[in-house]
Amino acid sequence: MVHSIHPRTIQEVKEKADIVDVISEHIVLKKKGKEFVGICPFHDDTKPSMTVSPTKQFYYCFSCGAGGNSIKFLMEFTRANFSDVVLSLAKKNNINVENLEGPQVEAYKKQLSRKEELYKILRVTKNWFKSQLNNSLGVEAMKYLTSKRNLSNKIIDNFELGFAPNSWNDLFNYLSKVEKFPINLILASGLAISKDNSDKIYDRFRNRLIVPIHDMQGRVVAFGGRSLDGQEPKYLNSPESEIFEKGKMLFAFEKASSDIRKRDKAIIVSLGTALNKYQISQLCRCTDNKNIILNFDSDNAGILATKRVIKEVETLSLHDQINLKILQLSHFKDPDEYLNSHTPEDYFNLIDNSSFWIDWEIDQIFKDQDLTKSEIFQSVISSLVKLLSKLPQSSTRTHYLQKVSEQLSKGQARLAIQFEQDLRNQVKGFRWHGRSKKFEQPNEISRREKNESEIIFYYLHCPDLRLFIRDEFLKREINGFNTSYIQSLWEAISKIEQNNLGLNYLNDLKQSNSQNLQKDFSSINLISLLPDYLALNNPESSNKINIFINPNELFLTLLSNPKDNLLGTLSLLEKYNSLKRCRHLIESWGSQRLKTLENCISILIDNPSSGSSNTNKEIDDLFKDLNSDAIKFQELYYLERQHINFLDKQRCGNFLAS
Repeated sequence: MVHSIHPRTIQEVKEKADIVDVISEHIVLKKKGKEFVGICPFHDDTKPSMTVSPTKQFYYCFSCGAGGNSIKFLMEFTRANFSDVVLSLAKKNNINVENLEGPQVEAYKKQLSRKEELYKILRVTKNWFKSQLNNSLGVEAMKYLTSKRNLSNKIIDNFELGFAPNSWNDLFNYLSKVEKFPINLILASGLAISKDNSDKIYDRFRNRLIVPIHDMQGRVVAFGGRSLDGQEPKYLNSPESEIFEKGKMLFAFEKASSDIRKRDKAIIVSLGTALNKYQISQLCRCTDNKNIILNFDSDNAGILATKRVIKEVETLSLHDQINLKILQLSHFKDPDEYLNSHTPEDYFNLIDNSSFWIDWEIDQIFKDQDLTKSEIFQSVISSLVKLLSKLPQSSTRTHYLQKVSEQLSKGQARLAIQFEQDLRNQVKGFRWHGRSKKFEQPNEISRREKNESEIIFYYLHCPDLRLFIRDEFLKREINGFNTSYIQSLWEAISKIEQNNLGLNYLNDLKQSNSQNLQKDFSSINLISLLPDYLALNNPESSNKINIFINPNELFLTLLSNPKDNLLGTLSLLEKYNSLKRCRHLIESWGSQRLKTLENCISILIDNPSSGSSNTNKEIDDLFKDLNSDAIKFQELYYLERQHINFLDKQRCGNFLAS
């Protein structure tokens, strides 16, 4: 309860919980003068509209009006109540909380006590692993570290490396019988495993080099273990627990943060897990200019991991919230291999000359491609257009259009100019007609996701409507889904159908004699096959499928009149695209400088025609000629508005947007 916390405690929290530190844990902030700016999390922000003032300890969004102190931010961002936020900040800033009482606070005390016990177990375990490395059992592990990995005793001690002996329960026996820790807490820490809920408990880490993982307060929260005898997996981490969340951890960050501040750059090397926006925001707190360099392994897995990180944070980079660069070490697998034959100064020189992420992406598009083959050439062009259309600033787009045009033309100047113009036209069209969200209104995004979800639901639960949906997509020029996870589900569905019916099954279905194929098409059990396919091929999307496989009551109501409801949903999806086109046309129309009738008359007076008697027609023709682009955009706009009216009538009585 709010009144159970003494006002002195609340005031101390306000004074010690720095607002820049609090907010930068959740969004990326970039220094601008004496203040910081970032993407506002409280509305569909596309440009940095939130300002954070360290001197006033206040944040404010100039778009949606959200504002307040660090406590208010966390209440709004985490949906937690005032008391929970104050207690959390007090704990984080080592502030003594006065006047704790009542059942809610007692539960909080118990939770803190349990966590403290887990921290203690892991601290004791760290020391036990270190002792095993330095006794007779750890001789081979120590030899691996010093001889094969060339680590000095200073580094081994600094990172508190240890060894888990090849025993089933030495650690468990030590913790339970010598240190007297409760068995339930040992299991909760992830250090031991109970097989099939039986009394048989064994150590998680066996015959592995042990690396402790610390939080920013220097507390051990988990361990990583590297196999020394070839057992799989090669690298084994502690499971997530009450004190360990993989998505919020960066290994050795507590040791590296001061060097990151000194060099004003964070270098991220190979990771066992994906890098997310939260982790990036943590790194950005240590670098004023938000310099982030990715240096993953140079094999295919490392390249794919780099692309995943770029996809995660490219929006931040496009809006200058971070300066993302990529270093790929040619002829070397990873930084460790490079540093075995080069000095740290050599490595940092490479870091200083690393590629901006867009340059790296362009290099990947061109890499090992035979541009003399037409289908490969077209694929490269398509990938370039998709990439360059993301760039919001026209000057940046021009720079990269010229760069890729020179690569495509292989130095032929006249050909480069033609490529640049062609690519520019394609990018211009893609930015508003394709997947660009520039002309999408914030309130449309959530509605569109809802409607796109309904299409997937109909496709899975109404097999007899699948071909109809495919035909309508083609007819309505709906080229996929805007919501990324729904697009992933759609691609997975198409792949399953392709595996069952053949590569060209969609073309085959259009043939007049395809009744048997249509029957096979409708009988594919997507509800059964899709979860398994995603688990194997796209684990990131597998957690999104449950709502479609086991629908709630709202989804089930759609089955009462599926085809009519489906028509309404399809009309809405088509309408979203039409509305975006309208906004594009309005912008293009408004950007034209119209020539007035007076301008036309002046031109005709200065350049008299050869005795034409129909002056009004001459003025009219000249007006249309001088303003042809504006008139074209005007006509297209009204045609699009007519089409929107038609779509509204089409769905009338079938489906109404909420």
